[in-house]
Amino acid sequence: MVTLPFIHSVRVGWGDCDPAKIAYTGRLPCFALEAIDAWWQEHVGQDWYCLNLDRNVGTPFVHLSLDFVSPVTPRFALECEVRLRKVGESSVTFQVIGRQDGIDCFTGTFVNVFVEADSFKKQSAPPDIRSLIEPLMIE
Repeated sequence: MVTLPFIHSVRVGWGDCDPAKIAYTGRLPCFALEAIDAWWQEHVGQDWYCLNLDRNVGTPFVHLSLDFVSPVTPRFALECEVRLRKVGESSVTFQVIGRQDGIDCFTGTFVNVFVEADSFKKQSAPPDIRSLIEPLMIE
């Protein structure tokens, strides 16, 4: 049984911060990618590393965007909600909402394409993966 929404908790540390005492802007996509990787592990049973090495399935990014709402600090856990928005013929689109203490901090859109990892050639979503993830799309 799938529990929605999928939330991945990230500990934001002092080393993630800049002189303004908030998370360095460049760390926020990293936190979101960590959450998406955890989503793959939870719902497909393999993270990006295993998909690439064990299945020869790569999912490089072709688009990402972030909208910032409130600063991220080490004060609270960063709860990253991952939503699968679209499964295309050869792509997947995720939305990640980062929240701290119940306050939205950022929203991002992340688009991956399926490729054969060793040749980097575009491929359709593998049928077994498609069957696992399509029911998880959130409108």
